[in-house]
Amino acid sequence: MTLPIVLPSAREAGADTFFKLALAIGVIVAGLEVGYLLYSPTPYDFLGNLVGRDFVSTWVGGQLALSGDPAPYFGLEAYNGLLREKFGADYPVHIWSYPPHLLLFTWPWALMPYMTAYILYCAVGLILYVAVVCDGQRRGDHLGLLILAPAVTMNIWAGQNGFLASALLIGGLIQLDRRPILSGVLIGILSVKPQLGLLLPLMLALTGRWRTIAAAAATTAALVAVTTCLFGPKIWAAYLNDAMPVQTRVILQDVGHYIVHMPTAFMNAKVAGLPLSAAVWVQALVSVASVLAVAWTFSRRRDPDLSNALFVTATFLVTPYAFNYDMVAFGWVMIKLMDRTDNDAWDFGLMLAVWTVPFLTVPMGIAGIGLSALPILALGGKLLWRIWKSEQDLRLRSIDPTRSAPGCPHANRTPAATT
Repeated sequence: MTLPIVLPSAREAGADTFFKLALAIGVIVAGLEVGYLLYSPTPYDFLGNLVGRDFVSTWVGGQLALSGDPAPYFGLEAYNGLLREKFGADYPVHIWSYPPHLLLFTWPWALMPYMTAYILYCAVGLILYVAVVCDGQRRGDHLGLLILAPAVTMNIWAGQNGFLASALLIGGLIQLDRRPILSGVLIGILSVKPQLGLLLPLMLALTGRWRTIAAAAATTAALVAVTTCLFGPKIWAAYLNDAMPVQTRVILQDVGHYIVHMPTAFMNAKVAGLPLSAAVWVQALVSVASVLAVAWTFSRRRDPDLSNALFVTATFLVTPYAFNYDMVAFGWVMIKLMDRTDNDAWDFGLMLAVWTVPFLTVPMGIAGIGLSALPILALGGKLLWRIWKSEQDLRLRSIDPTRSAPGCPHANRTPAATT
């Protein structure tokens, strides 16, 4: 007996093509990172930073937390003077830009040597992020994309906290319906990176998540209170008077290399050479559009996966201050969208474009091409259209039950690559 040959549909073929291309891009970017490390004068890189450059602030910040008085080092000169004492007179300039309660989570890394702490920091962070995003599922294609995402490589290269921030943001979204109090606790801890939570109060209020809001507020208040008890009120004064002005200069005055790592509308405008006033207007327009998109999307129950994907996308559009390594959160968006059967070629193309942004924003920024936020903006626009179209299709089918549906958008698929 001859078995019939079942050919994949165009949508399944598109999903498999996206998976293979996204994985290939991830492997290439990871390979570049490995090559960079192999040819670096370890434990330093070619620019004189310790490998995992920004992890220096996490590690030294932990030491300062253990010392009991980190407040004096929130100032730029004092902090970099300390770094030069520890790592040499020519050590590159770093800034401390995080709220003081982050110190509650960084001190354990200061108990071990730098390289040991950095490796464990990356490994534990990646495991935590993948565990949260997979949400109990063990699919090879999901794991491959989550681990080899370009944003993951950039986060490891930078020694940053993208894994923790993304686990908190995505975990908070996943737990909203199941465990609203836990969701609020995760969102409250996300206050260590407040720019990624700007739209959360709006979304939570629109959807009536009052227990989550209360839990988030209580968690944030508890973290502030514990920080104040441990380090005194002066640490908040140091953060506001010393650290915040430096962070403002980073945003407004092209300080250092930071600008090319930020795929935001404001920074793209600055990269393109627009004056500050024009860059502010560009960001304002994008921010207002993002707020309106989230307000409309969550004004009532709509497609949950598309709504969450729109929310994460808008989170990166509404703020002028977000880095490429923060885009680790898009791994969750990609695996959710990839599994849908209502994607078209444009959807897969935009997904792939956003997938590459964390890596490409750096060479584009160096070349003066301020367009790295455009794929994120385009994906947000397409998601908004898909949410509206999905709602219209549901209305038409409720009127005419015989109307054919374009496909079940939530059906799981098993890519050929994993069978």
